[in-house]
Amino acid sequence: MCGRMANILPVDAMARLFKAVPGNDLPEGPRYNICPTQPLAVCVSLGGHRQLRAMRWGFVPHWYKSPTDGPLLINARAETVAEKPAFRAAIRDRRCLIAANGFYEWHREGEAKLPWFVSRRDGEPIVFGALWQDWERGGELLTTCAIVTVSAGPTLAPIHHREPLVIEKNDWAKWLGEEGHGAARLMQPRPEGVLQAWRVGMEVNSNRASGPELCTPLADPA
Repeated sequence: MCGRMANILPVDAMARLFKAVPGNDLPEGPRYNICPTQPLAVCVSLGGHRQLRAMRWGFVPHWYKSPTDGPLLINARAETVAEKPAFRAAIRDRRCLIAANGFYEWHREGEAKLPWFVSRRDGEPIVFGALWQDWERGGELLTTCAIVTVSAGPTLAPIHHREPLVIEKNDWAKWLGEEGHGAARLMQPRPEGVLQAWRVGMEVNSNRASGPELCTPLADPA
């Protein structure tokens, strides 16, 4: 599962990270509580040339009559992504990468859902494997994306049974389709030592909340 993320990377930093040409309409500024339907900076490779494009987080299948004509598809399960009509063409031909500083996950304890923040242990940006497509109807054009998810690895398993697909730098070209076939083999959880997680305050439960304190570790999570 991946339903919220934080990204304070400037656009030029993301462009350098991916060696991509940035578009003119990318979301700017530090963003500590990015929610579904909001724009993301997404790296795609078209004809071997990488571009950083703005996309709506929430994949819209081509048969939707409007962006709200069906479920909000923010994630795509790795186990079924090649079979689902909504995703099977995109996972084959339109894979992309999304950089962030981390993401939020919620762990249920009794009646409470407690928020955690997850990032890379090495301090590098976390890069999600995702897929994208254009949707057009009645003169409205959207470019949309969804993040692929896999079974949780050792860090996330105590918190949630799913985790977003994290692509390592050496595999970015493979995921983007620049190095031929084999992207399916990348759809695995991260091993021990790659990710880290800590409890954060309940303020992030509101999708209107913002600020660096949202991903700051709780002094006393008890």
